[in-house]
Amino acid sequence: MYGIHATAVATLASLAIASQTFAADGDPARGQRLFGACAACHSLQSDQNMTGPSLAGLWQRKAGSVETFARYSAALKSANIVWDDKTLDQWITDPQHVVPGNQMTFAGITDASQRADLLAFLKKATQPGVSQTAQGPMGGTGGMMGGGQVPNLKKLDPSDRVQAITYCKDTYTVTTANGETHKFWERNLRLKTDASSDGPEKSAPALVAAGMMGDRADVIFAEPNEISPFITVKCE
Repeated sequence: MYGIHATAVATLASLAIASQTFAADGDPARGQRLFGACAACHSLQSDQNMTGPSLAGLWQRKAGSVETFARYSAALKSANIVWDDKTLDQWITDPQHVVPGNQMTFAGITDASQRADLLAFLKKATQPGVSQTAQGPMGGTGGMMGGGQVPNLKKLDPSDRVQAITYCKDTYTVTTANGETHKFWERNLRLKTDASSDGPEKSAPALVAAGMMGDRADVIFAEPNEISPFITVKCE
């Protein structure tokens, strides 16, 4: 009986130690590559929120507490969770199991070694003062063949600065400052706003590539009242 008890205690102790050390045991380089899937929704820059909140300063932060992020679910805001190695590993495994009803669409990572790699990278990359290069080059939009995350839109190349948008039947035609025109099926062009410090200047919306095939794009305006006046219904 004592042997069974001792074995159970030893097993629990080993699990506790593992939960404290998986981030240290992971490979940050592999984790950085895994973070590519997270970077579509999360920035590593302080207070640079995207679909999800910034991850800067993540460790020891209470869940749902980034003051500049306004889109937390009620479930996450009311969750009494502080992010550390253990809680983040549980969250990355299955977010809906940890906080039922949260709005994160990420299904989770079942592979423990991949989670360890991702946490090892994040533990370093989210520390205050760390230079954030994980999300790839941010300079220049690269024209219509660009990709990745939206860069600073204050200074745009002529190929990325929208001069006019016309609409005919089911097609938007976007003319950029270099004289080029790009045609999009109406469901493949998204009209957005960005009022942050990275957003475009007023009356100078940006054309940003979206999707893998070059058939989708975003036009990003400085504020909502610019959108309708910028679009002319015109069929040639």
